[in-house]
This record gives sequence, C-alpha cells and structure tokens, in this order.
Amino acid sequence: MKRPYLIVVATCGSVALLAAAFGFQFIAGLPPCQMCLWQRWGHAIAAAMGVLALYWDTRAPVWLGGMAALSSGVTGFYHAGVEQSWWPGFTSCSGGDVHDLSVDELLDHILNAPLVRCDDIPWEMLGLSMAGWNAIFSLCLVVFWIQAARCPP
Repeated sequence: MKRPYLIVVATCGSVALLAAAFGFQFIAGLPPCQMCLWQRWGHAIAAAMGVLALYWDTRAPVWLGGMAALSSGVTGFYHAGVEQSWWPGFTSCSGGDVHDLSVDELLDHILNAPLVRCDDIPWEMLGLSMAGWNAIFSLCLVVFWIQAARCPP
C-alpha cells in the first residue's frame, strides 16, 4: 500500500475513536474518567501528526503518530485492567482501599472523590469495556502507522 493511504487510514481511525468517545460522552451521557481523557490525548496527537505527515515529507510525524496511538492503546489496556481489578488504579480516580479509614476519613474521602471513577465500567460490549476496545483498536492503528513509516514517501 502507498504511504499516504496508510497515513489517512491511521489518522481517520484516531478521529473515529475520538468521535466515538465524544459520542459516548455527549450523546449517551457517559462522562469520561481521568484515564479516559488520557486515552483521548493520544488519539488527538496521532490525528494531528497524521495531518502533518501528509504535508511534511518526512517520517518523523509518522513515527510520532504511531507512538501517540501506542500510548493511547497502552493506557487503554492499563485502564481495562483497573476496571477488571487485575491491578490497582490510581487512588485519585478509583475507590482505593477504605477498610482502615475512620468515619471522618471515610467522609472526607467520599466528599473529595472524583465524580467518575476509573475502576467502574459504564459500558461494555462482548465482555470488553470502552477502554478495552480502545486498546485493541489503538494497537491495530499502530500497525498502520508502522507500515506507513516503513513505506517510501
């Protein structure tokens, strides 16, 4: 395949994932947690690098787009693991351990907790959450970015 075609596919993939995320937020009423927002940044950067790569005849933006998509995929995988309780999430966006807290500490913890927890699964399809699907699709996009970087201009 030709390099511009691969760049367009990878760029449109990131734009589509961003559109889906915003659709879940504004149409379905599912506000994002902190890790969801981190995953969006990777796709926003990948999309910007894709546009830049189409006009700048060098491989640097292509590799940067691939790394941005990879960062979104890795963050999505980590987030899916937090949702499945495979490993703990950040205490700033997940429930954390509250067993040893006093009543006052627990009340303070509840009042200062974020509105959207990273360890909750607000939506899933075929056993995968949005974070899990983002990880899969993002890593597929990385393949397109790598192929585009390896193709001659």
